[in-house]
Amino acid sequence: MDIRLHKAAEADDVAAVQQLLVTGADIEARDASGATALLVATRGNRVKAAQALIEAGADVNARDDIQDSTYLYAGARGYLEILQLALAHGADLGSVNRYGGTALIPASERGHVEAVETLIKAGVAVDHINRLGWTALLEAIILSDGGPRHVRIVELLITAGANVNIADREGVTPLQHARGRDYDKIAALLEKAGAK
Repeated sequence: MDIRLHKAAEADDVAAVQQLLVTGADIEARDASGATALLVATRGNRVKAAQALIEAGADVNARDDIQDSTYLYAGARGYLEILQLALAHGADLGSVNRYGGTALIPASERGHVEAVETLIKAGVAVDHINRLGWTALLEAIILSDGGPRHVRIVELLITAGANVNIADREGVTPLQHARGRDYDKIAALLEKAGAK
């Protein structure tokens, strides 16, 4: 297994990445975790190496053994520059992670406001439901601290047309979750949007 390209990507060594590609390194070669060099660069938020690999034709949708791709991982982690590169180079907006969620769902949960804005603008479905039965809106409430970043994300999702009444599997609505956690600002946004 030749992982020299992976090591160059991890080190954010663009010169080494380019030299390895010129001398015939396989841009889609996998390491022990099934990751390509691009995914290794993405995990470390190594923007320069990721850009060099993407511009050389690396697949932004290639998945590792746990179903992460550069696009999904960058979105989930809020790695904005790599996310934008992936979107500009053919990211599959409908692709889902191992939880059956789009990149928008973990981005919303983790409070990555800019990533959420970017994904919404790119056209990711705002009402997609993952295997847990949760939408981005539900995760932005259930798995958040209710602070300013999550208030902003809820606002962005509502503005983007998210259905504020899609309940979880137990029938608990976003508004009920927000009230139950005393997230008053989020509850107010939901009420204004017609949440029940």
